[in-house]
Amino acid sequence: MTDKQAFDQAQKDVKTLTKRPGNDDLLFLYAHYKQGAEGDVSGKRPGMLDMVGRAKYDAWAKIKGMPREQAMQKYIDKVEGLLKSHR
Repeated sequence: MTDKQAFDQAQKDVKTLTKRPGNDDLLFLYAHYKQGAEGDVSGKRPGMLDMVGRAKYDAWAKIKGMPREQAMQKYIDKVEGLLKSHR
């Protein structure tokens, strides 16, 4: 299985979790998914009143410069860990 196929499968697998991950795990998943799928953060940082959007943007911005392949692998590893602990 290629990295892209494993990444795509992890996206499907994460939706099968029976228990919602914590906010830190969700932000990790979001940031690494976006970095793996789109690359470095883009666009303007959301305003102060959009706390969720701002947290997501900040999480993604923290890993700016990380190679896509590395972000994809970290996403895959995190999903595998969540599947073991949240089923």
